[in-house]
Amino acid sequence: MLVWCATAPGRLAARLVAWGRRPGGRLTLQTFATLALLGAIVYTALYVVPSAEPVDRTAEESLQPDIPTIGRDPYSGPQIGEEELSPDEILPSSPSELDTPSTPLARPQDALAAWAARLEPIGIPRVALQAYGYAELTMQQIQPECRLSWTTLAGIGRIESNHGRFNGAELLLDGRSRPPVVGLPLDGGPQRMRILDTDDGRLDNDPVYDRAVGPMQFIPTTWERWGVDGDQDGQADPYDIDDAALAAARYLCANNRDLSNGEDWREAILSYNNLEQYVRDVFNAADEYGRASHNLR
Repeated sequence: MLVWCATAPGRLAARLVAWGRRPGGRLTLQTFATLALLGAIVYTALYVVPSAEPVDRTAEESLQPDIPTIGRDPYSGPQIGEEELSPDEILPSSPSELDTPSTPLARPQDALAAWAARLEPIGIPRVALQAYGYAELTMQQIQPECRLSWTTLAGIGRIESNHGRFNGAELLLDGRSRPPVVGLPLDGGPQRMRILDTDDGRLDNDPVYDRAVGPMQFIPTTWERWGVDGDQDGQADPYDIDDAALAAARYLCANNRDLSNGEDWREAILSYNNLEQYVRDVFNAADEYGRASHNLR
């Protein structure tokens, strides 16, 4: 169960409102979601990944072509269908408190600073935790029937780019990686579709083939449809984990999916990358984070 801290809510609300009046912080849908959350008293945490047996069926047509998976490591833990998971075992520690900053918020995700700091020992950079947690809370406001958990986003972020740290990259405090994370060309190679350039290399600097970019590995055409300015800095940037995490959340929740349902969850992950091994890898990573965060409570 998620209980919002009652200490100094008025001060925090005032700071958020003041921040929202800044030119770079207009009250878009995401800001409204943050402010609405201040009025919540109790929020029930949802299961990260449902316990589900594999479904023997052909996945529906993916919304997004195959994305090259980078930074993949072997993960331990139960496979889907390998054992029955108790709900208590995979109950995550959801974002449970808004920090009260002493200075105006640079990004709305900073309101989750205290929560992210507490969970940082599970191995996810604080900036990435804030992005995943904020995306969960935003979707809870704009599409609550999806029941997305931050750990599903964290599982994808780990498999796709190690949370923006693929190949030695550093995830900076502004949510961008140095150097930027860019996937392999979609030239029809192993586990990759062949997609000729669609944006004149604007996002991926490749005028021949499209590439998946940023911490959540969006290809240009998918970003064009689902991209969002998650941190309200005036631009929707797939290289910014704040924007990419919220875009990924919206993408996973497409087609009226309920991600607390095993079949819908599996379908959502397959839409991200249409490989059964990818589903298992994301499940294992998300489950690991759910268990680890639960142990920190």
